[in-house]
Amino acid sequence: MTFSKEVEKMCVVAQGPNHGPSPIPEEGKWVKAKEITDISGYTHGVGWCAPQQGACKLSLNIKNGIIEEALVETIGCSGMTHSAAMAAEILPGKTVLEALNTDLVCDAINTAMRELFLQIAYGRSQSAFSEDGLVIGAGMEDLGKGQRSMVGTMYGTREKGVRYLEMTEGYCTRMALDENNEVIGYEYVSLGKMTDLIKKGLSPNEAYEKSKGTYGRFNEGVKFIDPRLE
Repeated sequence: MTFSKEVEKMCVVAQGPNHGPSPIPEEGKWVKAKEITDISGYTHGVGWCAPQQGACKLSLNIKNGIIEEALVETIGCSGMTHSAAMAAEILPGKTVLEALNTDLVCDAINTAMRELFLQIAYGRSQSAFSEDGLVIGAGMEDLGKGQRSMVGTMYGTREKGVRYLEMTEGYCTRMALDENNEVIGYEYVSLGKMTDLIKKGLSPNEAYEKSKGTYGRFNEGVKFIDPRLE
């Protein structure tokens, strides 16, 4: 280590208190994190690309500094979804520091990794107060039974009003309106459930009907519209 002449001439002043880093909550324990291997937890980060045309939600399950599980959910450009495929393959097995300095191709995924790193390093993980953390597979459980991301897609204009296109439950097929043409409910089809039923041998039409559901006061509707055609 090289010192400047000014520092070399200085006398030594002994360091007083040195209590180390403040403890952070990790999987039900208070940990003084000094090394990457001291970091554990399951948490999320959200990122966006430079032109802000797309976004990524990244979920990582980290044990002793190593990424054991990765869930990459994206919305936006097609290039980002393909970058997500690479990221989901390359992230598991890396330390969080390696992942932070890995080119995940898409700016949105890189930014999500940065934001996630900040949370995990400061003890702001989802599993901060969960004893022993969350099991490997927690990311898949986040997706629910159909293993599909929860996406909301709504569109509206001042002239024609709102259109519900995609809800957490699934693809919106019809909207229910009351006598004032106000929305009081909607009908949806769970695409994940429908696909699973088709794989089990049901005909597409039968699977489609079995995967339908409604929300709100749909059955009280005076008028029903297809949000994509009407």
